[in-house]
Amino acid sequence: QVQLVESGGGLVQPGGSLRLSCAASGTIFSINTMGWYRQGPGKEREFVARITSGGTTNVADSVKGRFTISRDNAKNTVYLQMNSLKPEDTAVYYCNAIIKAYDDTVSRNFWGQGTLVTVSS
Repeated sequence: QVQLVESGGGLVQPGGSLRLSCAASGTIFSINTMGWYRQGPGKEREFVARITSGGTTNVADSVKGRFTISRDNAKNTVYLQMNSLKPEDTAVYYCNAIIKAYDDTVSRNFWGQGTLVTVSS
């Protein structure tokens, strides 16, 4: 019953900004690393950014300096602030989190449903 619910996707012009949010819900015992992946049309899913439970971050070289990942542990939410967006950023963005549920024996890798970000002039 653990779910990741994403919001914030949409259409934006090049150079614009969007902030994606992903909230985890359900009978959650703990959340470890949370992150974002994306998949453009005809392309493989690629890593974008991740953040550990302690706040250590990693971002892909393609978005370094433009995207910032953060989290609010009290809200079980991870954010992706996307600035200076480029057409090549167009993709379905997927939230990812490693979560242990109260009624499960191990942590599992959960994925959101994906939210479409379109960068176009």
